[in-house]
Amino acid sequence: MSRDSAGNETKSNARDLKLTRRSLLGAVPLTTAGLSLASLAGVARADAQQERPQVRPEKHKEPPLENFKYDLDASKGFAGEAGTAKEVTVAEFPVSQSIAGVSMVLKPGGIRELHWHAIAAEWAYVIEGNVRTTVLNPKGEAAQDDFGPGDIWYFPKGHPHSIQNIGPGDAHFILIFDDGHFSEFGTFSITDWFSQVSPEVLSRDSGLSLRTIAGLPKGEAYITPGRIPPREQAPFRNGDAVISQSAHKFRLLEHEPHVWPGGEERIVDSHDFPISKTVVGVIMDLKPGALREMHWHPNADEWQYYISGSGRMTVFASQDSSRTFDFRAGDVGYVPIDEPLRRKHRPGPP
Repeated sequence: MSRDSAGNETKSNARDLKLTRRSLLGAVPLTTAGLSLASLAGVARADAQQERPQVRPEKHKEPPLENFKYDLDASKGFAGEAGTAKEVTVAEFPVSQSIAGVSMVLKPGGIRELHWHAIAAEWAYVIEGNVRTTVLNPKGEAAQDDFGPGDIWYFPKGHPHSIQNIGPGDAHFILIFDDGHFSEFGTFSITDWFSQVSPEVLSRDSGLSLRTIAGLPKGEAYITPGRIPPREQAPFRNGDAVISQSAHKFRLLEHEPHVWPGGEERIVDSHDFPISKTVVGVIMDLKPGALREMHWHPNADEWQYYISGSGRMTVFASQDSSRTFDFRAGDVGYVPIDEPLRRKHRPGPP
């Protein structure tokens, strides 16, 4: 029951309390918090009457929270004539157990050679420039796609693929892998494999002449210079190649955003991008001073890359534990689902 401005008793309408996830914290002070304060007041009166002190059990002291920040673009990585690659895995960022990442830049014409990943799928977001990818699946189906700023791709684990900058300027993109132990510098590369096979066997297997094979790299090329290809995609070398029916491309920046007073965000998951079974992507733009409200993820870790600007993130892990970090462009942040549990059970350094 409640009273109106005239002092008359009225009945509260339960439908007026619409408890959504966003209104949860706002509703707590009106319901649970009020009941809790009333209960505490009653306990305090009882304790005062009985003149006995309140006794709390001793808390188990947890180790300090781990580091949730890594400066990816300031790391060394690989630097070559045709591009650069900087990676972050559990080796550099121990808290990031489920996700590894790479910041890669290709010069115009530069090629990330044909390669495949045995333990991780690849999700990518193009920050600037234009690239062309070629991907094969285990059935021998092939696909080519061109990507520009705001586009993403997803290549399932074990699918060979290559990436080329089609100009005119540098291309910068972020690669995300769904296993924190994956290393970009430990992939299966086609030139590395070719260099381990005799020229005669390779010639018979590939149909290339011995003269052509003699001019191939003697080891892994990794990122190699190339000519800017024509805007029109060239046909596959095997004219009988079956075109893949799976869409590996999604134009995230053209996706309708969720708009809030403090900014906007675009979300893509497997409902909109069916091939992306293991990664959900979000592009978030916050206005100066805007706050992404307190929240948590019940079924996924969060890996962040700061494209521009600066921000501050605080991670709360229960048991009186929290840490705050400041981020700038090129930094990576990571928040596990269950940080307290991971702290207890994650093995320490050897």
